[in-house]
Amino acid sequence: MSNVSLLARPVSIERRGNLAMATEKSVRVRSYEDDVSIRVRAIESILSEKGIIDKGGVDEIIDFFEHKIGPRNGAKVVAKAWTDPQYRKWLLEDSTAAIASLGEEFVGLQGEHMKVMENTPEVHHLITCTLCSCYPWPTLGLPPMYFKSTSYRARCVKEPRAVLKEFGVELSDSTEVRVWDSNSELRYMVLPMRPEGTDGMSEEQLADIVTRDSMLGTEIPKV
Repeated sequence: MSNVSLLARPVSIERRGNLAMATEKSVRVRSYEDDVSIRVRAIESILSEKGIIDKGGVDEIIDFFEHKIGPRNGAKVVAKAWTDPQYRKWLLEDSTAAIASLGEEFVGLQGEHMKVMENTPEVHHLITCTLCSCYPWPTLGLPPMYFKSTSYRARCVKEPRAVLKEFGVELSDSTEVRVWDSNSELRYMVLPMRPEGTDGMSEEQLADIVTRDSMLGTEIPKV
């Protein structure tokens, strides 16, 4: 099934000017992570004590998504799109099918319907989930702590430029920022711009410079 019909408008568009309230990236990201990690540890402890979950099983699942998948599948998608114009065109037109063509491990639960948004000098895309933390696990692995933060989810819509600046992403005033809200039906992913000076690099080498955050729009790939 094509995912194009599920595409909605961005939840926020900001076309000019950096907003205030920016702090150092490390401080802000730490606050996002602290907010979520404290709640997660508390819930995990209670469920483990009641025998509802097996902590060893939870750790095994986390290890699988963090080390065996991680963001590597998504990085391979991006690298192929950077080197293959036909694949890039297909990826932007029918993201789900293009991603699935790379292997069954690229799709599945939480990644059934995908839409890839391409960053350009004119438009920068930022991904969030305002309702909870819907996220494409098969392509990006474990979601970062900040993605689950109430603060991040709310501020992405209200002041996306301020959020991006806190992550170290400085954009031109002429660059439009579009915020996309993932949901239970559709997960978004960013196709970042290919960095300069990478013309001679192979797909494998390019995949190595693609980070999880760059596929969420909170980072710019660098060589």
